[in-house]
Amino acid sequence: MKTINSRRTIRKYSRKDVSEGLLKTLLEQAEHTPTMGNLQLYSVVITRKAEGKRRLAPAHFNQPMVEGAPVVLTFCADFRRTTLWAENRKATPGYDNFLSFLNAATDALLYCQTFCNLAEEEGLGTCFLGTTLYNSGDIVEALQLPRLVMPVATITLGWPDEYPARPDRLPIDGIIHDETYDDYTPARINAFYTFKEQLEENRHFVEINHKETLAQVFTDLRYTKHDNESMSAGLLEVLKQQGFL
Repeated sequence: MKTINSRRTIRKYSRKDVSEGLLKTLLEQAEHTPTMGNLQLYSVVITRKAEGKRRLAPAHFNQPMVEGAPVVLTFCADFRRTTLWAENRKATPGYDNFLSFLNAATDALLYCQTFCNLAEEEGLGTCFLGTTLYNSGDIVEALQLPRLVMPVATITLGWPDEYPARPDRLPIDGIIHDETYDDYTPARINAFYTFKEQLEENRHFVEINHKETLAQVFTDLRYTKHDNESMSAGLLEVLKQQGFL
C-alpha cells in the first residue's frame, strides 16, 4: 500500500483497465471528505471513451496522458444540484454568485484530493492537470455542463507504466507561519529556494530555456503575465456564462 510520502505523478499508464467497481468504490469512499454545510457541492464527470478524451485533449493543451490514460476525471464545482433540490422543496436558492462558486470549488478540490489519496493507496497512478481553469469554456462545451456547474480540476487515472522521480518540495519551514504571517526576506527566500534551484534537473531546465534563473523560466515562459491576464478574462466570461457572476 502506498502512502503520501511515496507518491509520484504518473503520466504513462499500462493498458490494464480500471474497473468500474473499483472506481465507484473509491469515489464513494471519497465522499467522506469534509464539505461545506454537508451539501457536497461537487460532481465528477467520468470520461472513458476515446472520443470523449479526444474532445477534452485540446482544452488540456493536448498533453498525451489525456488520451493515453484509461480514465479522465473532471471534478466540477456544482451548485446546480443543490439549487434544483431547493426549488423542488419549496425553498428559494441564492447561489448564483461568486461566493457560492468559491465554496463549491473548495468542496470539489477537497474531494478530488481525497480521491487521489485513496486511488494511490490502491496502487493507481494519477496526474493532476493544471489546465482545467485555463480553458474551462472548452471543457464546459465538451462535457455539456449546465448552468451553475464549473470544472475546477482534472486528473488522469490508470495503472502506472513508469516510475518517475519524486518531485522536489520546499522545506516545511518555507510554508508555515507561527501565529501571524512572517513575511519573506531575501535571506529566507535564499534558504528556502536555493536547494530547489541547485538540483541538476532544474539547472538543466534553466539552461535549455536560455534563462539566468529558475524563476525566470516560470515568469517569462511557463506562467507569463500576459497569459495569466488573458486566461483570467476568459475564466470570468465562463463564470458569467455558467451563472456564478
